[in-house]
Amino acid sequence: MSDSTWNAVDSYYGDLFIGADAALDATLAASAAAGLPPIAVSPLQGKMLHLLARSLQAKAILEIGTLGGYSTIWLARALPRGGRLNTLELNATHAKLARENLQRAGVSDEVEIRVGPALESLEQMVKVSHAPFDLIFIDADKETMAEQFGMCLKLSRSGTVIVADNVVRDGAVVDPASTDSRVQGVRRFNAAVASEQRVSATAVQTVGSKGYDGFAMLYVL
Repeated sequence: MSDSTWNAVDSYYGDLFIGADAALDATLAASAAAGLPPIAVSPLQGKMLHLLARSLQAKAILEIGTLGGYSTIWLARALPRGGRLNTLELNATHAKLARENLQRAGVSDEVEIRVGPALESLEQMVKVSHAPFDLIFIDADKETMAEQFGMCLKLSRSGTVIVADNVVRDGAVVDPASTDSRVQGVRRFNAAVASEQRVSATAVQTVGSKGYDGFAMLYVL
């Protein structure tokens, strides 16, 4: 199979199950125009997150890694009335663009963007005993994923679902000698999850417009 086949299949299902969406398309266009890296989730992945949040009836969602707000919009649209989404973004310029995109999409009232290093924001939320989240999406720097996971557990309850993106890294995750700090960060995250008795986890490999990667899904017991 080739990348062109993966892209064609993504386009086929995207056209069938999602179609054109003015706000989401504008978010991707604005992000590209601003020079943001093209690392947002794909439309089909965004729809998966949306459906997962709806199936969980998630009223409180935490996202680690806002970028331009593309996945944020998908998740925010799944919130019931009175629901709330907290999203963490390191880069102030990215956060400013995300706010504009969220405003255009009509979901800005449901979303709070916290700017700064993810671990610092998570530590502050733990410190003030923030209410537990129903769904957590980890999609920020990979080097500190293990530490992010530890903080997320403190912000979880029994039944919380945690999704961690980009855990396959083109298959490099299986190489213990990799010199890529992101690969090693994912491996440390995987080891932390495997040794944590409070969660049940799986991982799924994916191919598509985002290349060869995958995600982990955790259920807090």
